[in-house]
Amino acid sequence: MNMKITYTQNGDYLIPNLKMDDETMEVPGKYGMLRKTYLKTHRGGTYQTLLLSGRLNQHLLEIDQTANRRMEQIVNQLLKTNPAPDKATEQMNWIQHMNALTNQAEEIVLKELIYI
Repeated sequence: MNMKITYTQNGDYLIPNLKMDDETMEVPGKYGMLRKTYLKTHRGGTYQTLLLSGRLNQHLLEIDQTANRRMEQIVNQLLKTNPAPDKATEQMNWIQHMNALTNQAEEIVLKELIYI
């Protein structure tokens, strides 16, 4: 592996011209970070393999996107089976109902995608 690194003169110092890949610039969201923490603490071998092969960030972004799509699907399914009260007349009941559905959907997503 013969890599040539170029340098820029900055005063008395030579600064390497290093550039990160564009895909590594994206930051995983909530579910990606939860997955990273889980891999680090419970699946060390998998975490190290993904990290050293340079696929960790891509994996975390995929998990995050999939989890967000799945959350949306589950909440919509739950709304069909458990319709929410009228938002205009019962705001607090509507908020309570939607929070309960979101929490239920999040539990499912965490078990299906994050903690496996």
